[in-house]
Amino acid sequence: MSVINCHQCSTRLCLHDSAPPPRPPSKTSLPPPPSIFSPRHSSSYAFWVQKLSLPSSMTTMKVPFISSPKPPSALPFDLSPPPIDHDQLETLMVAGAKLSEDGIIETFDNNDEALDAVNNGVVVVDLSHFGQIRVTGEDRIQFLHNQSTANFECLQEGQGCDTVFVTPTARTIDIAHAWIMRNAIMLVVSPMTSGSITEMLRKYIFFADKVEIEDITKQVCLFVLVGPKSNQVMVDLNLGDLVGQPYGSHKHYTVNGMPVTVAVGNIISEEGFSLLMSPAAAGFVWKTLLSQGAIPMSSKAWETLRVFQGRPAPGKELTNEYNVLEAGLWNAISLSKGCYKGQETISRLITYDGIKQRLWGIHLSSPVEPGSPITVDAKKVGKLTSYTAGRNESEHFGLGYIKRKAASLGDTVIVGDNVVGTVVEVPFLARQRPPSKSSNS
Repeated sequence: MSVINCHQCSTRLCLHDSAPPPRPPSKTSLPPPPSIFSPRHSSSYAFWVQKLSLPSSMTTMKVPFISSPKPPSALPFDLSPPPIDHDQLETLMVAGAKLSEDGIIETFDNNDEALDAVNNGVVVVDLSHFGQIRVTGEDRIQFLHNQSTANFECLQEGQGCDTVFVTPTARTIDIAHAWIMRNAIMLVVSPMTSGSITEMLRKYIFFADKVEIEDITKQVCLFVLVGPKSNQVMVDLNLGDLVGQPYGSHKHYTVNGMPVTVAVGNIISEEGFSLLMSPAAAGFVWKTLLSQGAIPMSSKAWETLRVFQGRPAPGKELTNEYNVLEAGLWNAISLSKGCYKGQETISRLITYDGIKQRLWGIHLSSPVEPGSPITVDAKKVGKLTSYTAGRNESEHFGLGYIKRKAASLGDTVIVGDNVVGTVVEVPFLARQRPPSKSSNS
């Protein structure tokens, strides 16, 4: 029997040792081996233990325990190379994934099933190719406060937010999701902007600034859960303390001794969850999520979901052609904090009502290429930025910028030569609300 002392309350937890069940002969015959999520208390770097709820047919595993606390300067992740038998790409290929040359999951050949599960179940998406930027140093809060649109000074450890990196004239670069940890801030950005944002931030570090910027994309893995049953998955995995918490809230755990950070929200939605982990834990966590009923979703289906949800993406909706207010990213903007890059332009646009166009969803009558003009009464009033086909390719949908005075919700537009479109609201943008000038957010 293993006896483990809780460092937080001195409670003794007794767990019976037993060998894990034998590996299943195929990926469909039996659930994967059981896993243990152990909460980690970041303020003292102590660890205590919770058993993961398992099907009755499974036996309880011995709980791994990290006996020595990490020093404050240590990374909050195990960045050592993963063991060969924990290769996540191999795990995904066994599950039927077809990968691109860059190792991105292009398809599981289940796109319609996955898109249906978004509304009726739960999906898990491997977003490990998304950029992971780690900002450390004593001045990290003030630095990001000055370099992006959100108010970092009002956030505490364990909280998170969306923020936008913009040019000095408030043109959009990318949305970043930030997690405030004890000794670092983790930024999740789009795959195509990770390198450029890292270099941009380094360029703005002055001699006296105590800030370090590190791109650790290749050293961590990121999974997200989407769908109405994601809450139940968390409860079943003994992670229910995060259910109902504010967007961006996160806690640190260990899985068989390997670190995992679990957060509320999943990049395109304030619902669902994100899991950031060391590569060594990825295969084990992935199998555990599938055993809880999560349907794997590919990058192709994720892009379809992104467009239907209305989440802007770099190179499409987020470019030098559009400013952050035209993109409608109000929840990521503070109007009350001090000087930051792009603030003067943002303040002027708001004061003088200078927002000339806005981003909309558009139901389309047939396929159409992104970049096609949007017209009303034969006059160009905007541009289509993204297009996707829905389930069974019977539904056509796009995102596009339209001049405010030319069309709005419910209006009919023409996209390209003769494709009829209807202007609609999309979930991601519908949640955006202009902050009050008296707000400290």
